[in-house]
Amino acid sequence: MAELSVNKKSRRRLTVHHRGRFAQVGIYLWKLMRMFVYQNDWKVLPMAALIAGLVGMVIRNRLFITMEGSLMGGFAMVMVCIWNGCFNSIQVICRERDVIKREHRSGMHISSYILSHMIYQALLCMMQTGVTLYVTKTVGVKYPAEGMITPWLIVDFGISMFLITYASDMMSLWVSTLAHTTTTAMTIMPFVLIFQLVFSGGMLSLPEWTNYITPFTISNPALKVISAQADYNNRPVLTIWNQVNKMRDKEFSATITVGQVIDLLQNEDIEAVKMIREAQLTRVFTLGEVKDMLTSSESYKELREEHVLDNMTLGELLRKALDNSVFDSLWNFDFKLEVPGLSLRSLMERLLKEERLKPVLDKQVTETTTVGEVLDAINAEGLLEKYHDMELGKDIQVGSLIDLLAGNSDVRSFRDKSYTYTTTIGDIINMIGEDRVKDILQNKISEASYNPDYDNTPENIADYWFTLILFVLAFAALSTITLEFIDKDKR
Repeated sequence: MAELSVNKKSRRRLTVHHRGRFAQVGIYLWKLMRMFVYQNDWKVLPMAALIAGLVGMVIRNRLFITMEGSLMGGFAMVMVCIWNGCFNSIQVICRERDVIKREHRSGMHISSYILSHMIYQALLCMMQTGVTLYVTKTVGVKYPAEGMITPWLIVDFGISMFLITYASDMMSLWVSTLAHTTTTAMTIMPFVLIFQLVFSGGMLSLPEWTNYITPFTISNPALKVISAQADYNNRPVLTIWNQVNKMRDKEFSATITVGQVIDLLQNEDIEAVKMIREAQLTRVFTLGEVKDMLTSSESYKELREEHVLDNMTLGELLRKALDNSVFDSLWNFDFKLEVPGLSLRSLMERLLKEERLKPVLDKQVTETTTVGEVLDAINAEGLLEKYHDMELGKDIQVGSLIDLLAGNSDVRSFRDKSYTYTTTIGDIINMIGEDRVKDILQNKISEASYNPDYDNTPENIADYWFTLILFVLAFAALSTITLEFIDKDKR
């Protein structure tokens, strides 16, 4: 009877010792909480704050500001999340491997042990995400207000960062189950980080064969979701403009003929030229009247005697004349076109801004040349006198006048006359206008850089969140399967 009593007591003690799976989750979760306090696991929080502060100060003027800045800033945030997640759990299994083996042999369920770690690491990742968002916002990262999934973007962004950190945490937990010592785990860790960095598929140009690898990295959907939330595709591009701006003093030379200029003015595919050609002349006057108006003008006479400065181009000469108040009465002559307020001044300003007229406008003239000599060289007044009685009827378009001149034999005789000019990128930018150059560069580069993976849509963001959740579950399953074979260790 005594022996039977002992057996019953032993059986009773055995029943108390072997708890159910969910009961074991609570036991191990409480153990992990004690380790957080007494074994200094809380140190990952100030470390996360330090990393977030350093990265935030670098990307605060890039993320959510420009296209390239959003990509670089998003990549930096992804690396912060992966770094935090990896170092949360890289040593947690291997440092107590002997304890796990002993407890597993005495009745511990591996699934309960891993589930407790999943809950604990999820809480840790949430705290790290909160710290990271707070610190980056404090150092100057400007988070937009409106979100795509929730009403607040910072909440959407926080969910993405949490899932990236959590997926990285579970990946490191699996690595920790494979490594038998903490030294081995820390040796493997840099290779894991480099793999995630290189094969993210966003920052570095990769060969085509890597297309089969990038889907298996956490950094790939992570970078996509961060870039999508940063609205990458709709941000302006400034890097190319900054590089072009640095090249303002770079010179280059080219040669152009009068025929090329005439052909340019007849090319209606160019929007600026088309606009000029379609302008209507609503007053009936003759070329003789134009000549008389010009030659009788005191401003015109003063303009003819004006000396051109050394190395001044024809375009610079015209700009100087436009800016000189002496010639206001000439330049402000209104042709009364259908376009309201279109005067000789505004017409000249538009022509000076046309890119393809640059070769003619940049023709170099000498220091002793006067404006009159330039006009005499092309026989401007002679041509006007020859066609003195030619009428420009009402509603004639500027394009028709250009075509008329282009078909004239006297004008055609000048078609092959060439002009070699030297200019700088800065002169071209000033001629076209900085704002227009910026717009052109931004539009072209934005079109070339457009990536549908970075579209800021709820469908895109939800897909990437789902992918990151799959990574979490997959690595948790791998960790469970790997630890199930812990009893086969020969150590």
